[in-house]
Amino acid sequence: MAARLTAFLVAVIVATSVIAGLIVGAQRDDRTGPVDLIVYNGTVFPADGSGEFHEAIAVRGSEILRVGSNREIKRLGGKATRVIDAHGGAVLPGFNDAHLHFVSGGLALDRANLLDAATLDAIRETITRFAADHPDRPWVLGRGWYYQPFPGGLPTRALLDELVPDRPAQMVAYDGHTSWVNSKALQLAGITRRTPDPENGVIVRDPKTGEPTGVLKEAAMSLVSTHVPPPTEADRLAALRAAIGEAHRVGVTSIQNAHGDPAEFALYDQLRNAGELKVRVYSALSADGDLTSEQLDGFDGEWKRRPDGPLFKTGAVKLMLDGVIEAHTAAMLAPYTNRADTAGAPMIPRESLERTVTMLDARGWQVMIHAIGDGGIRMALDAFERAATVNPAPARGRRHRIEHIETTDPADIPRFGRLGVIASMQPFHANPSPQQIGVWEANIGPERASRGWVYGSISRQGGRLAFGSDWPVVSLDPRLGLNMAVNRRTPEGTPADGWHPEERLPLAAAIEAYTSGAAWAAFDEHRKGRLAPGQLADIVILSTDVFEAPSSKLMEAQVMTTIFDGKVVYERGAVTSSR
Repeated sequence: MAARLTAFLVAVIVATSVIAGLIVGAQRDDRTGPVDLIVYNGTVFPADGSGEFHEAIAVRGSEILRVGSNREIKRLGGKATRVIDAHGGAVLPGFNDAHLHFVSGGLALDRANLLDAATLDAIRETITRFAADHPDRPWVLGRGWYYQPFPGGLPTRALLDELVPDRPAQMVAYDGHTSWVNSKALQLAGITRRTPDPENGVIVRDPKTGEPTGVLKEAAMSLVSTHVPPPTEADRLAALRAAIGEAHRVGVTSIQNAHGDPAEFALYDQLRNAGELKVRVYSALSADGDLTSEQLDGFDGEWKRRPDGPLFKTGAVKLMLDGVIEAHTAAMLAPYTNRADTAGAPMIPRESLERTVTMLDARGWQVMIHAIGDGGIRMALDAFERAATVNPAPARGRRHRIEHIETTDPADIPRFGRLGVIASMQPFHANPSPQQIGVWEANIGPERASRGWVYGSISRQGGRLAFGSDWPVVSLDPRLGLNMAVNRRTPEGTPADGWHPEERLPLAAAIEAYTSGAAWAAFDEHRKGRLAPGQLADIVILSTDVFEAPSSKLMEAQVMTTIFDGKVVYERGAVTSSR
Protein backbone atom coordinates (compact mmCIF):
# COMPACT_ATOMS: atom_id res chain seq x y z
CA MET A 1 0.00 0.00 0.00
CA ALA A 2 2.78 2.39 1.00
CA ALA A 3 4.63 1.60 -2.19
CA ARG A 4 1.53 2.33 -4.30
CA LEU A 5 1.00 5.62 -2.44
CA THR A 6 4.62 6.58 -2.98
CA ALA A 7 4.33 5.82 -6.68
CA PHE A 8 1.12 7.85 -6.87
CA LEU A 9 2.77 10.84 -5.19
CA VAL A 10 5.77 10.61 -7.51
CA ALA A 11 3.43 10.56 -10.51
CA VAL A 12 1.56 13.60 -9.20
CA ILE A 13 4.81 15.48 -8.65
CA VAL A 14 6.06 14.60 -12.15
CA ALA A 15 2.76 15.59 -13.74
CA THR A 16 2.71 18.84 -11.81
CA SER A 17 6.25 19.59 -12.92
CA VAL A 18 5.39 18.85 -16.53
CA ILE A 19 2.30 21.07 -16.39
CA ALA A 20 4.27 23.86 -14.74
CA GLY A 21 6.93 23.53 -17.40
CA LEU A 22 4.33 23.71 -20.14
CA ILE A 23 2.84 26.81 -18.55
CA VAL A 24 6.25 28.47 -18.31
CA GLY A 25 7.05 27.40 -21.84
CA ALA A 26 3.75 28.77 -23.06
CA GLN A 27 4.48 32.02 -21.31
CA ARG A 28 7.90 32.07 -22.95
CA ASP A 29 6.52 31.25 -26.38
CA ASP A 30 3.55 33.61 -26.46
CA ARG A 31 3.54 37.33 -27.10
CA THR A 32 3.76 38.33 -23.43
CA GLY A 33 6.87 36.57 -22.08
CA PRO A 34 10.14 38.33 -21.21
CA VAL A 35 12.17 39.61 -24.14
CA ASP A 36 15.85 40.27 -24.79
CA LEU A 37 15.69 43.68 -26.48
CA ILE A 38 13.19 46.52 -26.71
CA VAL A 39 13.34 49.58 -28.95
CA TYR A 40 10.77 52.18 -27.98
CA ASN A 41 9.84 55.83 -28.47
CA GLY A 42 10.42 55.67 -32.22
CA THR A 43 8.58 56.01 -35.50
CA VAL A 44 8.59 52.34 -36.42
CA PHE A 45 8.14 51.84 -40.17
CA PRO A 46 7.40 48.16 -40.93
CA ALA A 47 8.08 48.46 -44.70
CA ASP A 48 5.17 46.14 -45.41
CA GLY A 49 3.21 48.36 -47.77
CA SER A 50 0.52 49.06 -45.17
CA GLY A 51 1.45 52.69 -44.59
CA GLU A 52 1.05 52.13 -40.84
CA PHE A 53 3.52 53.19 -38.16
CA HIS A 54 4.19 51.87 -34.66
CA GLU A 55 6.14 53.06 -31.62
CA ALA A 56 8.14 50.10 -30.35
CA ILE A 57 9.57 46.65 -31.08
CA ALA A 58 10.23 43.64 -28.85
CA VAL A 59 12.96 41.17 -29.81
CA ARG A 60 13.46 37.66 -28.46
CA GLY A 61 16.64 35.94 -29.53
CA SER A 62 17.26 36.67 -33.20
CA GLU A 63 13.62 37.38 -34.12
CA ILE A 64 11.11 40.17 -33.75
CA LEU A 65 8.49 39.07 -31.24
CA ARG A 66 6.08 41.95 -31.36
CA VAL A 67 5.56 45.43 -32.82
CA GLY A 68 3.20 47.89 -31.17
CA SER A 69 2.78 50.85 -28.84
CA ASN A 70 5.30 51.97 -26.24
CA ARG A 71 3.01 50.83 -23.44
CA GLU A 72 2.35 47.31 -24.67
CA ILE A 73 5.96 46.65 -25.68
CA LYS A 74 7.69 48.11 -22.60
CA ARG A 75 5.67 45.93 -20.24
CA LEU A 76 7.29 42.86 -21.85
CA GLY A 77 10.68 43.84 -20.44
CA GLY A 78 12.41 41.99 -17.64
CA LYS A 79 15.53 42.49 -15.57
CA ALA A 80 17.78 41.18 -18.35
CA THR A 81 16.07 43.07 -21.18
CA ARG A 82 18.11 45.68 -22.97
CA VAL A 83 16.01 48.77 -23.65
CA ILE A 84 16.93 51.35 -26.31
CA ASP A 85 15.25 54.73 -26.51
CA ALA A 86 14.96 55.80 -30.16
CA HIS A 87 14.31 59.44 -29.06
CA GLY A 88 11.62 59.85 -31.71
CA GLY A 89 13.84 58.77 -34.59
CA ALA A 90 12.79 56.53 -37.45
CA VAL A 91 13.14 52.80 -36.77
CA LEU A 92 13.51 50.83 -40.01
CA PRO A 93 14.36 47.32 -41.15
CA GLY A 94 18.10 46.97 -41.62
CA PHE A 95 19.03 48.19 -45.08
CA ASN A 96 19.60 45.47 -47.70
CA ASP A 97 21.99 46.65 -50.41
CA ALA A 98 20.74 44.79 -53.49
CA HIS A 99 23.85 45.34 -55.63
CA LEU A 100 27.44 45.81 -54.54
CA HIS A 101 30.92 44.29 -54.66
CA PHE A 102 31.62 43.66 -51.01
CA VAL A 103 35.23 42.47 -50.88
CA SER A 104 36.23 45.04 -53.50
CA GLY A 105 34.59 47.69 -51.34
CA GLY A 106 36.60 46.55 -48.35
CA LEU A 107 39.83 46.60 -50.36
CA ALA A 108 39.00 50.10 -51.65
CA LEU A 109 38.95 51.39 -48.08
CA ASP A 110 42.73 50.97 -48.13
CA ARG A 111 43.36 52.67 -51.50
CA ALA A 112 43.40 56.23 -52.75
CA ASN A 113 39.79 57.39 -52.62
CA LEU A 114 38.94 59.81 -55.42
CA LEU A 115 35.16 59.82 -54.97
CA ASP A 116 35.31 63.16 -53.19
CA ALA A 117 37.86 64.68 -55.57
CA ALA A 118 35.60 66.84 -57.74
CA THR A 119 38.33 68.97 -59.34
CA LEU A 120 41.64 68.36 -61.05
CA ASP A 121 43.48 69.98 -58.14
CA ALA A 122 41.70 67.67 -55.69
CA ILE A 123 42.65 64.64 -57.78
CA ARG A 124 46.28 65.76 -57.83
CA GLU A 125 46.34 66.32 -54.09
CA THR A 126 44.65 63.03 -53.20
CA ILE A 127 46.97 60.86 -55.29
CA THR A 128 50.13 62.74 -54.28
CA ARG A 129 49.27 62.51 -50.59
CA PHE A 130 48.36 58.82 -50.78
CA ALA A 131 51.60 57.95 -52.60
CA ALA A 132 53.63 59.88 -50.02
CA ASP A 133 51.81 58.19 -47.13
CA HIS A 134 52.53 54.71 -48.54
CA PRO A 135 56.15 54.82 -49.79
CA ASP A 136 56.73 51.08 -49.34
CA ARG A 137 53.89 49.87 -51.56
CA PRO A 138 55.12 48.55 -54.92
CA TRP A 139 52.04 49.96 -56.69
CA VAL A 140 49.96 53.05 -56.00
CA LEU A 141 46.34 51.99 -56.39
CA GLY A 142 43.16 54.01 -56.18
CA ARG A 143 39.67 54.35 -57.54
CA GLY A 144 36.75 56.72 -57.85
CA TRP A 145 37.84 59.39 -60.36
CA TYR A 146 35.19 61.13 -62.45
CA TYR A 147 35.51 61.93 -66.15
CA GLN A 148 34.35 65.54 -65.91
CA PRO A 149 37.44 67.23 -64.38
CA PHE A 150 39.74 66.14 -67.23
CA PRO A 151 40.00 68.06 -70.51
CA GLY A 152 38.15 66.00 -73.10
CA GLY A 153 36.75 63.76 -70.36
CA LEU A 154 39.79 61.49 -69.99
CA PRO A 155 43.06 61.70 -68.01
CA THR A 156 46.52 61.01 -69.41
CA ARG A 157 49.52 58.98 -68.33
CA ALA A 158 51.63 62.16 -68.43
CA LEU A 159 49.62 63.55 -65.51
CA LEU A 160 49.87 60.33 -63.51
CA ASP A 161 53.62 60.15 -64.29
CA GLU A 162 53.92 63.55 -62.68
CA LEU A 163 52.01 62.48 -59.57
CA VAL A 164 53.59 59.00 -59.23
CA PRO A 165 56.98 59.02 -60.99
CA ASP A 166 58.72 56.27 -59.00
CA ARG A 167 56.51 53.15 -59.43
CA PRO A 168 53.54 51.85 -61.38
CA ALA A 169 50.14 53.32 -60.59
CA GLN A 170 46.58 52.39 -61.49
CA MET A 171 43.46 54.45 -60.76
CA VAL A 172 40.07 52.92 -61.60
CA ALA A 173 37.24 55.25 -62.60
CA TYR A 174 34.25 55.55 -60.31
CA ASP A 175 32.14 53.38 -62.64
CA GLY A 176 34.69 50.54 -62.57
CA HIS A 177 34.84 50.31 -66.38
CA THR A 178 37.89 52.48 -67.16
CA SER A 179 41.36 52.59 -65.64
CA TRP A 180 44.03 55.26 -65.72
CA VAL A 181 47.65 54.10 -65.53
CA ASN A 182 51.07 55.70 -65.68
CA SER A 183 53.96 54.92 -68.03
CA LYS A 184 55.61 52.48 -65.62
CA ALA A 185 52.41 50.42 -65.52
CA LEU A 186 52.15 50.41 -69.32
CA GLN A 187 55.80 49.35 -69.62
CA LEU A 188 55.35 46.57 -67.08
CA ALA A 189 52.34 45.27 -69.03
CA GLY A 190 54.19 45.59 -72.35
CA ILE A 191 51.52 47.87 -73.84
CA THR A 192 52.78 49.87 -76.85
CA ARG A 193 51.29 51.48 -79.93
CA ARG A 194 51.43 48.03 -81.58
CA THR A 195 49.43 46.24 -78.89
CA PRO A 196 46.04 45.27 -80.34
CA ASP A 197 42.81 46.02 -78.51
CA PRO A 198 41.55 42.93 -76.69
CA GLU A 199 38.08 41.61 -77.35
CA ASN A 200 35.51 43.84 -75.62
CA GLY A 201 38.23 46.32 -74.66
CA VAL A 202 39.85 49.52 -75.87
CA ILE A 203 43.37 50.89 -75.43
CA VAL A 204 42.84 54.62 -75.83
CA ARG A 205 45.51 56.06 -78.14
CA ASP A 206 46.79 59.48 -79.07
CA PRO A 207 45.10 60.33 -82.41
CA LYS A 208 48.32 61.77 -83.83
CA THR A 209 50.99 59.33 -82.66
CA GLY A 210 48.99 56.18 -81.92
CA GLU A 211 50.72 55.88 -78.54
CA PRO A 212 48.64 54.64 -75.60
CA THR A 213 47.40 57.58 -73.52
CA GLY A 214 47.21 55.66 -70.25
CA VAL A 215 43.44 55.03 -70.39
CA LEU A 216 42.14 51.48 -70.72
CA LYS A 217 38.46 50.67 -71.18
CA GLU A 218 36.55 47.50 -70.25
CA ALA A 219 38.50 44.28 -71.01
CA ALA A 220 41.69 46.27 -71.75
CA MET A 221 41.88 47.09 -68.03
CA SER A 222 43.02 43.53 -67.36
CA LEU A 223 46.16 44.05 -69.47
CA VAL A 224 47.55 46.01 -66.53
CA SER A 225 45.53 44.70 -63.59
CA THR A 226 46.91 41.19 -64.09
CA HIS A 227 50.33 42.63 -63.21
CA VAL A 228 49.15 44.25 -59.97
CA PRO A 229 50.20 42.07 -57.02
CA PRO A 230 46.98 40.34 -56.01
CA PRO A 231 45.77 40.73 -52.42
CA THR A 232 46.61 37.78 -50.25
CA GLU A 233 43.95 35.73 -48.51
CA ALA A 234 44.80 37.60 -45.31
CA ASP A 235 44.33 40.91 -47.17
CA ARG A 236 40.94 39.80 -48.47
CA LEU A 237 39.78 38.59 -45.08
CA ALA A 238 40.82 41.89 -43.56
CA ALA A 239 38.95 43.70 -46.34
CA LEU A 240 35.84 41.62 -45.66
CA ARG A 241 35.98 42.45 -41.96
CA ALA A 242 36.44 46.13 -42.77
CA ALA A 243 33.49 46.00 -45.17
CA ILE A 244 31.26 44.51 -42.47
CA GLY A 245 32.24 47.32 -40.11
CA GLU A 246 31.45 49.92 -42.75
CA ALA A 247 28.10 48.27 -43.44
CA HIS A 248 27.14 48.46 -39.77
CA ARG A 249 28.14 52.13 -39.62
CA VAL A 250 25.66 53.03 -42.37
CA GLY A 251 22.85 50.70 -41.24
CA VAL A 252 23.31 47.91 -43.80
CA THR A 253 22.60 44.44 -42.40
CA SER A 254 22.17 42.46 -45.65
CA ILE A 255 24.08 42.59 -48.92
CA GLN A 256 23.66 41.10 -52.37
CA ASN A 257 27.07 40.56 -53.89
CA ALA A 258 26.95 41.11 -57.65
CA HIS A 259 30.15 39.25 -58.40
CA GLY A 260 31.39 36.05 -56.86
CA ASP A 261 33.42 32.91 -57.35
CA PRO A 262 34.29 29.86 -55.22
CA ALA A 263 37.44 31.52 -53.84
CA GLU A 264 35.44 34.48 -52.57
CA PHE A 265 32.75 32.18 -51.20
CA ALA A 266 35.46 30.48 -49.13
CA LEU A 267 36.19 33.82 -47.43
CA TYR A 268 32.58 34.17 -46.34
CA ASP A 269 32.65 30.56 -45.14
CA GLN A 270 35.69 31.28 -42.98
CA LEU A 271 34.04 34.20 -41.25
CA ARG A 272 30.74 32.35 -40.91
CA ASN A 273 32.47 29.38 -39.29
CA ALA A 274 34.29 31.74 -36.92
CA GLY A 275 31.08 33.54 -35.96
CA GLU A 276 32.30 36.79 -37.56
CA LEU A 277 29.94 37.06 -40.53
CA LYS A 278 27.62 39.66 -39.05
CA VAL A 279 25.93 40.63 -42.29
CA ARG A 280 23.57 38.49 -44.37
CA VAL A 281 24.97 37.63 -47.79
CA TYR A 282 23.30 36.59 -51.02
CA SER A 283 26.05 36.24 -53.60
CA ALA A 284 25.85 35.67 -57.32
CA LEU A 285 28.33 33.64 -59.32
CA SER A 286 29.79 35.39 -62.35
CA ALA A 287 29.58 33.88 -65.82
CA ASP A 288 30.04 34.91 -69.43
CA GLY A 289 27.79 34.35 -72.40
CA ASP A 290 29.47 31.09 -73.35
CA LEU A 291 28.45 29.20 -70.20
CA THR A 292 28.61 25.47 -70.85
CA SER A 293 26.63 22.64 -69.29
CA GLU A 294 29.79 21.46 -67.56
CA GLN A 295 30.39 24.89 -66.02
CA LEU A 296 26.79 25.02 -64.94
CA ASP A 297 27.19 21.65 -63.25
CA GLY A 298 29.97 23.24 -61.19
CA PHE A 299 27.68 26.16 -60.34
CA ASP A 300 25.01 23.70 -59.24
CA GLY A 301 27.54 22.17 -56.86
CA GLU A 302 28.27 25.57 -55.31
CA TRP A 303 24.54 26.13 -54.85
CA LYS A 304 24.09 22.76 -53.15
CA ARG A 305 26.92 23.62 -50.75
CA ARG A 306 25.37 27.00 -49.96
CA PRO A 307 21.59 26.58 -50.21
CA ASP A 308 18.92 28.89 -48.90
CA GLY A 309 19.75 30.07 -45.39
CA PRO A 310 19.65 33.20 -43.26
CA LEU A 311 23.36 34.05 -43.27
CA PHE A 312 25.07 33.12 -46.54
CA LYS A 313 23.67 31.63 -49.71
CA THR A 314 23.87 31.67 -53.49
CA GLY A 315 21.33 30.93 -56.20
CA ALA A 316 21.99 33.68 -58.76
CA VAL A 317 24.27 34.03 -61.79
CA LYS A 318 25.47 37.44 -62.99
CA LEU A 319 26.00 38.18 -66.69
CA MET A 320 27.70 41.31 -68.09
CA LEU A 321 25.77 42.36 -71.17
CA ASP A 322 27.20 45.83 -71.80
CA GLY A 323 29.49 48.53 -70.42
CA VAL A 324 28.81 52.10 -69.32
CA ILE A 325 27.57 55.23 -71.05
CA GLU A 326 30.52 57.34 -69.87
CA ALA A 327 32.94 55.14 -71.83
CA HIS A 328 30.63 54.73 -74.86
CA THR A 329 30.45 50.98 -74.12
CA ALA A 330 26.83 50.66 -72.99
CA ALA A 331 24.70 49.05 -75.72
CA MET A 332 22.33 51.66 -77.16
CA LEU A 333 19.49 51.40 -79.65
CA ALA A 334 20.94 54.35 -81.62
CA PRO A 335 24.46 55.82 -81.90
CA TYR A 336 25.88 58.03 -79.18
CA THR A 337 25.17 61.72 -79.64
CA ASN A 338 28.86 62.64 -79.69
CA ARG A 339 30.14 59.40 -81.28
CA ALA A 340 28.10 58.78 -84.39
CA ASP A 341 30.36 55.84 -85.27
CA THR A 342 29.15 53.63 -82.41
CA ALA A 343 26.05 52.63 -80.49
CA GLY A 344 28.10 50.44 -78.17
CA ALA A 345 28.24 46.71 -78.84
CA PRO A 346 26.80 44.17 -76.40
CA MET A 347 29.43 41.94 -74.81
CA ILE A 348 27.24 38.89 -75.40
CA PRO A 349 25.63 38.24 -78.80
CA ARG A 350 21.84 37.96 -78.72
CA GLU A 351 21.81 34.24 -79.56
CA SER A 352 24.36 33.42 -76.84
CA LEU A 353 22.50 35.52 -74.28
CA GLU A 354 19.17 33.83 -74.97
CA ARG A 355 20.75 30.36 -74.90
CA THR A 356 22.54 31.04 -71.60
CA VAL A 357 19.52 32.62 -69.91
CA THR A 358 17.26 29.78 -71.04
CA MET A 359 19.74 27.19 -69.74
CA LEU A 360 20.05 28.90 -66.35
CA ASP A 361 16.29 29.40 -66.08
CA ALA A 362 15.70 25.70 -66.77
CA ARG A 363 17.83 24.80 -63.74
CA GLY A 364 16.07 27.27 -61.47
CA TRP A 365 18.83 29.88 -61.22
CA GLN A 366 18.00 33.54 -60.78
CA VAL A 367 19.69 35.52 -63.57
CA MET A 368 21.09 39.01 -62.95
CA ILE A 369 22.00 40.87 -66.14
CA HIS A 370 24.11 44.03 -66.11
CA ALA A 371 22.38 46.22 -68.71
CA ILE A 372 22.81 50.00 -68.73
CA GLY A 373 21.98 51.18 -72.25
CA ASP A 374 18.49 51.03 -73.74
CA GLY A 375 19.71 48.45 -76.27
CA GLY A 376 21.13 46.19 -73.58
CA ILE A 377 17.97 46.52 -71.46
CA ARG A 378 15.80 45.46 -74.38
CA MET A 379 18.04 42.47 -75.11
CA ALA A 380 17.85 41.38 -71.47
CA LEU A 381 14.06 41.65 -71.37
CA ASP A 382 13.82 39.73 -74.65
CA ALA A 383 16.01 36.95 -73.23
CA PHE A 384 13.88 36.64 -70.09
CA GLU A 385 10.69 36.61 -72.15
CA ARG A 386 12.03 33.85 -74.38
CA ALA A 387 13.09 31.70 -71.42
CA ALA A 388 9.59 31.97 -69.97
CA THR A 389 8.08 30.72 -73.24
CA VAL A 390 10.50 27.78 -73.52
CA ASN A 391 10.75 26.52 -69.93
CA PRO A 392 8.17 25.64 -67.29
CA ALA A 393 8.36 27.94 -64.27
CA PRO A 394 11.00 26.86 -61.72
CA ALA A 395 9.79 25.50 -58.39
CA ARG A 396 10.58 28.72 -56.54
CA GLY A 397 9.26 30.93 -59.33
CA ARG A 398 11.04 33.41 -61.58
CA ARG A 399 12.62 36.54 -60.14
CA HIS A 400 15.10 37.45 -62.82
CA ARG A 401 16.73 40.86 -62.55
CA ILE A 402 18.27 43.59 -64.64
CA GLU A 403 21.03 45.49 -62.89
CA HIS A 404 21.52 49.29 -63.30
CA ILE A 405 18.94 50.25 -66.00
CA GLU A 406 20.29 53.73 -66.66
CA THR A 407 18.36 54.80 -69.77
CA THR A 408 15.31 52.91 -70.99
CA ASP A 409 13.19 53.11 -74.12
CA PRO A 410 9.58 53.99 -73.16
CA ALA A 411 8.26 50.84 -74.85
CA ASP A 412 10.26 48.67 -72.45
CA ILE A 413 9.20 50.26 -69.16
CA PRO A 414 5.92 48.31 -68.77
CA ARG A 415 7.67 45.05 -69.63
CA PHE A 416 9.28 44.89 -66.18
CA GLY A 417 5.91 44.48 -64.51
CA ARG A 418 4.44 42.31 -67.25
CA LEU A 419 7.38 39.87 -67.24
CA GLY A 420 7.98 39.98 -63.49
CA VAL A 421 11.56 41.21 -64.00
CA ILE A 422 13.02 43.00 -60.97
CA ALA A 423 14.52 46.45 -61.59
CA SER A 424 17.69 46.38 -59.49
CA MET A 425 18.77 50.02 -59.52
CA GLN A 426 21.30 52.25 -57.81
CA PRO A 427 19.62 55.64 -57.57
CA PHE A 428 22.70 57.59 -56.46
CA HIS A 429 24.29 56.87 -59.83
CA ALA A 430 21.95 59.59 -61.10
CA ASN A 431 23.60 62.18 -58.85
CA PRO A 432 23.25 65.33 -61.00
CA SER A 433 26.55 66.88 -59.97
CA PRO A 434 28.57 67.94 -63.03
CA GLN A 435 31.41 65.52 -62.34
CA GLN A 436 29.04 62.54 -62.16
CA ILE A 437 26.24 63.22 -64.65
CA GLY A 438 27.91 65.69 -67.04
CA VAL A 439 29.73 63.26 -69.34
CA TRP A 440 26.88 60.73 -69.09
CA GLU A 441 24.33 63.28 -70.33
CA ALA A 442 26.62 64.70 -73.02
CA ASN A 443 27.22 61.22 -74.49
CA ILE A 444 23.57 60.35 -75.10
CA GLY A 445 21.89 63.76 -75.43
CA PRO A 446 18.98 65.33 -73.56
CA GLU A 447 16.16 63.15 -74.91
CA ARG A 448 17.66 59.85 -73.79
CA ALA A 449 18.99 61.48 -70.63
CA SER A 450 15.42 62.42 -69.74
CA ARG A 451 14.78 58.68 -69.46
CA GLY A 452 17.56 58.17 -66.95
CA TRP A 453 16.91 55.99 -63.87
CA VAL A 454 13.16 55.74 -64.42
CA TYR A 455 12.40 53.90 -61.18
CA GLY A 456 9.29 56.05 -60.69
CA SER A 457 7.87 55.03 -64.06
CA ILE A 458 8.78 51.36 -63.59
CA SER A 459 7.09 51.30 -60.18
CA ARG A 460 3.95 53.08 -61.41
CA GLN A 461 3.66 50.56 -64.26
CA GLY A 462 3.80 47.53 -61.98
CA GLY A 463 7.50 46.73 -61.80
CA ARG A 464 9.26 45.70 -58.59
CA LEU A 465 12.23 47.75 -57.39
CA ALA A 466 15.31 46.71 -55.42
CA PHE A 467 17.79 49.43 -54.49
CA GLY A 468 21.52 49.24 -53.84
CA SER A 469 24.70 51.28 -54.10
CA ASP A 470 27.13 49.39 -56.40
CA TRP A 471 29.79 50.04 -53.75
CA PRO A 472 32.69 50.80 -54.22
CA VAL A 473 31.50 52.61 -57.37
CA VAL A 474 29.85 55.05 -54.96
CA SER A 475 29.53 55.20 -51.18
CA LEU A 476 27.79 52.35 -49.35
CA ASP A 477 25.65 54.88 -47.42
CA PRO A 478 21.94 54.20 -48.24
CA ARG A 479 21.00 57.81 -47.43
CA LEU A 480 22.60 58.92 -50.68
CA GLY A 481 20.42 56.60 -52.74
CA LEU A 482 17.30 57.45 -50.75
CA ASN A 483 17.92 61.17 -51.15
CA MET A 484 18.30 60.79 -54.91
CA ALA A 485 15.24 58.57 -55.23
CA VAL A 486 13.05 60.96 -53.24
CA ASN A 487 14.48 64.35 -54.24
CA ARG A 488 16.43 63.78 -57.50
CA ARG A 489 19.01 66.26 -56.18
CA THR A 490 22.63 66.18 -55.10
CA PRO A 491 23.27 65.82 -51.37
CA GLU A 492 23.90 69.59 -51.42
CA GLY A 493 20.41 70.19 -52.80
CA THR A 494 20.93 71.05 -56.48
CA PRO A 495 19.11 71.52 -58.71
CA ALA A 496 16.50 72.94 -56.38
CA ASP A 497 13.57 71.51 -58.35
CA GLY A 498 15.25 68.14 -58.92
CA TRP A 499 16.78 66.44 -61.97
CA HIS A 500 13.84 65.09 -64.00
CA PRO A 501 11.65 65.24 -60.88
CA GLU A 502 8.85 63.25 -62.50
CA GLU A 503 10.77 60.10 -61.51
CA ARG A 504 10.73 60.88 -57.78
CA LEU A 505 9.47 58.21 -55.38
CA PRO A 506 7.62 58.70 -52.09
CA LEU A 507 9.97 58.14 -49.14
CA ALA A 508 8.09 55.03 -48.00
CA ALA A 509 8.46 53.44 -51.46
CA ALA A 510 12.17 54.28 -51.62
CA ILE A 511 12.81 52.73 -48.19
CA GLU A 512 10.83 49.64 -49.15
CA ALA A 513 13.01 49.26 -52.26
CA TYR A 514 16.02 49.21 -49.91
CA THR A 515 14.41 46.75 -47.45
CA SER A 516 11.39 44.58 -48.26
CA GLY A 517 11.85 45.01 -52.01
CA ALA A 518 15.48 43.98 -51.78
CA ALA A 519 14.48 40.98 -49.65
CA TRP A 520 12.01 39.92 -52.35
CA ALA A 521 14.75 40.22 -54.96
CA ALA A 522 16.82 37.69 -52.99
CA PHE A 523 13.98 35.22 -52.21
CA ASP A 524 14.19 36.31 -48.56
CA GLU A 525 10.84 37.99 -47.90
CA HIS A 526 9.82 35.19 -45.51
CA ARG A 527 12.63 36.03 -43.08
CA LYS A 528 13.66 39.67 -43.45
CA GLY A 529 12.96 43.08 -44.93
CA ARG A 530 10.01 43.97 -42.68
CA LEU A 531 9.52 44.82 -39.02
CA ALA A 532 6.96 42.17 -38.15
CA PRO A 533 6.65 39.21 -35.75
CA GLY A 534 8.77 36.27 -36.88
CA GLN A 535 11.11 38.35 -39.03
CA LEU A 536 14.81 38.40 -38.24
CA ALA A 537 15.70 41.23 -35.86
CA ASP A 538 17.81 43.35 -38.21
CA ILE A 539 16.96 46.95 -37.34
CA VAL A 540 18.38 50.43 -37.90
CA ILE A 541 17.55 53.47 -35.76
CA LEU A 542 17.95 56.94 -37.29
CA SER A 543 18.50 60.16 -35.37
CA THR A 544 15.35 61.85 -36.70
CA ASP A 545 11.88 60.97 -37.90
CA VAL A 546 12.53 61.20 -41.63
CA PHE A 547 8.81 60.79 -42.34
CA GLU A 548 7.96 64.04 -40.54
CA ALA A 549 11.03 66.08 -41.52
CA PRO A 550 11.14 67.83 -44.93
CA SER A 551 12.63 65.57 -47.60
CA SER A 552 15.39 68.14 -48.07
CA LYS A 553 16.63 67.20 -44.57
CA LEU A 554 16.98 63.50 -45.34
CA MET A 555 20.78 63.58 -45.44
CA GLU A 556 20.85 65.07 -41.92
CA ALA A 557 19.46 61.87 -40.41
CA GLN A 558 22.30 59.85 -38.89
CA VAL A 559 22.44 56.12 -38.21
CA MET A 560 22.39 55.93 -34.43
CA THR A 561 22.10 52.18 -33.84
CA THR A 562 22.39 49.10 -36.03
CA ILE A 563 20.97 45.84 -34.72
CA PHE A 564 21.86 42.55 -36.40
CA ASP A 565 20.35 39.21 -35.42
CA GLY A 566 18.88 40.81 -32.31
CA LYS A 567 22.19 42.22 -31.10
CA VAL A 568 23.54 45.77 -31.23
CA VAL A 569 26.53 45.84 -33.60
CA TYR A 570 26.92 49.61 -33.98
CA GLU A 571 26.07 52.59 -31.79
CA ARG A 572 26.66 56.27 -32.37
CA GLY A 573 27.41 58.33 -29.29
CA ALA A 574 24.01 60.07 -29.01
CA VAL A 575 22.08 56.85 -28.51
CA THR A 576 21.33 55.96 -24.90
CA SER A 577 20.37 52.56 -23.67
CA SER A 578 19.47 51.40 -20.20
CA ARG A 579 18.10 48.74 -17.93
